[in-house]
Amino acid sequence: MKRKSALCFVLCLLLVVGALFGCGGDPMEDVKPGGDQQGEQGTPESTGPEAAEGLHFTPEEYPRVDGSTATIPLSEYFGAALMGLPLEEARQYILHNTTHNAYVNLINGEKDIIFVTYPSEEEFALAKEAGIELEVVPVVSEGFVFFVNGENPVEELTFDEIRGIYSGEITNWSEVGGDDVDIIPYQRPVNSGSQTGMYELVIGPDEIMAAPEEQVIGAMGEIIDAVAIYDDDRASIGYSYYYFVKDMWGDDNIKLLAVDGIAPDKDTISSAEYPIHTAYYAVLRSDEPEDSNARRLLDWILSPEGQEVAQEAGYVKLGE
Repeated sequence: MKRKSALCFVLCLLLVVGALFGCGGDPMEDVKPGGDQQGEQGTPESTGPEAAEGLHFTPEEYPRVDGSTATIPLSEYFGAALMGLPLEEARQYILHNTTHNAYVNLINGEKDIIFVTYPSEEEFALAKEAGIELEVVPVVSEGFVFFVNGENPVEELTFDEIRGIYSGEITNWSEVGGDDVDIIPYQRPVNSGSQTGMYELVIGPDEIMAAPEEQVIGAMGEIIDAVAIYDDDRASIGYSYYYFVKDMWGDDNIKLLAVDGIAPDKDTISSAEYPIHTAYYAVLRSDEPEDSNARRLLDWILSPEGQEVAQEAGYVKLGE
């Protein structure tokens, strides 16, 4: 089984911060503890990117960042390059509190820039209520993926079949070429990055079927584990983001499904050939000053140098 990419230092730091300051929720509910952080190919991680040539921040100058679990490595690589620090040392300045908490912190003015999935309706509403307009800028490409147990004979689904499963119209794997067993379609909680992605990209909140409590998986990595352990009936299906599944969590007991005949990988996501194509975003408040370090950071991320650092971190850069 592929070794899990666990961010142990960040886990410990966030647990301490959470205990001392009560930042709300479990900030690292989506990160699997144990093991050493690994690079894209499962080899020990490098010291990180080289120092950026066009922009530099001291740790005191670096913008207050936050974000989702799946963008922690992205944020760490940016910080290491722009502060000219080894990756391990840069990590102490990068604090992600999961998607919804990051939006709340940005709206409340506690953070300058966040790296997240697209805002949910509730997050847009929170911003509007606070009199804040959000600027949402894609910074790397991403794919929204569906996965099943590795023993499930189904290799692909059409987009309409996925919608049928999650609307409740398709209830048995035999209806889509699989075994004669009832489908267990897992979901994520409202306002999690994955559930917002599901609503935005696949099926809206008014169309998706109401899931039993036991089929709503709280943590991003736990939905992968839940699908992986169904060895007896191979009945379940789940969803997440490609980078998190392949590079951060990983499990050889699951397989990613092709959608409309296209398998998700970095090439098909980069070319947008994989049909459920999305991005990770940098989000700022619209009242962020034009000459602020947060905006200078965003400009650098969108530059060729910033995109190369994103690719070095294992993500799919924009514009390909």
